[in-house]
Amino acid sequence: MAKHLVFCLVMLKLSIAFANVPNTLNETCLDDIDIVLQINLYKNSCPEAEPIIFSWVQNAVSEDSRMAASLLRLHFHDCFVNGCDASVLLDDTEDFIGEKTAPPNLNSLRGFEVIDAIKAELESVCPGIVSCADILATVARDSVVLAGGPSWEVEMGRKDSLDASKAAATNNIPGPNSTVPTLVAKFRNVGLSFNDMVALSGAHTMGMARCSTFSSRLQGSNGPDINLDFLETLQHLCSESDSNTRLAHLDLATPATFDNQYYVNLLSGEGLLPSDQALVTQDYQTRQLVLSYAEDPLAFFEDFKNSMLKMGSLGALTGNEGEIRRNCRIVN
Repeated sequence: MAKHLVFCLVMLKLSIAFANVPNTLNETCLDDIDIVLQINLYKNSCPEAEPIIFSWVQNAVSEDSRMAASLLRLHFHDCFVNGCDASVLLDDTEDFIGEKTAPPNLNSLRGFEVIDAIKAELESVCPGIVSCADILATVARDSVVLAGGPSWEVEMGRKDSLDASKAAATNNIPGPNSTVPTLVAKFRNVGLSFNDMVALSGAHTMGMARCSTFSSRLQGSNGPDINLDFLETLQHLCSESDSNTRLAHLDLATPATFDNQYYVNLLSGEGLLPSDQALVTQDYQTRQLVLSYAEDPLAFFEDFKNSMLKMGSLGALTGNEGEIRRNCRIVN
């Protein structure tokens, strides 16, 4: 046993250094040590995995450009609740309460059908191999790439949770009216830094939000961050009778493109959510980071990529923890 464990640890180090051995580690040592997340995990066990995922995301985004932001958001909302374990995908049942009805998720999260389609094809090609949590992490990367953003090697090996927490979803996910101190606290609570918070906020360079999520922005009439033209546009949009369901682009300039325009918008007072505009009005350090990303899109891309990798590793279930769900909506 001791010799076998030493062998496993050696293989673990090799798997991190070389992309060609992760499957040896997976098959030989699964019962003895927890596997760290690693790239190319499915190279031998399910080589079609990433192409299948990309194809479904590509189709979904081509049919609805907003879907790129929606799929990216699924990964965020998953990772902020007890780690990246696909708990966000679990449906409520008679004796189980999931996270979909938590206030930050209810009538807000979308894209579940895309995940279902991906999982169904993966189960037909290589059953019981690719976790729903790994699908979410990969879908997030592919969504960014298809919208024109940076690419990165997704680290794999997450298992799916056996439970969920509506309470944690309610409390952990930052709200649209959050102040900078609240944002910093909620990111640090899950293991992400001040810089991670500002970089990952750049995900709001695409997507949409309901009028109800930025209603406090509509009340502003003075102050250094007020852009009156922008404010009037929002007030007009949200003055209609169906304002509760009306949607506004988080980035009016390039709404379906992953770029650094979000930060440019903040500097001109065109942050849609109060929590976004707060980054330039409430804190000197966040403002300086916003300035740097507005001036250097490549710096933003690099920091966003690194923060996504960091977030994607939060609380990951590996080894004998969790399971590989056959259906992402229910535990096996």
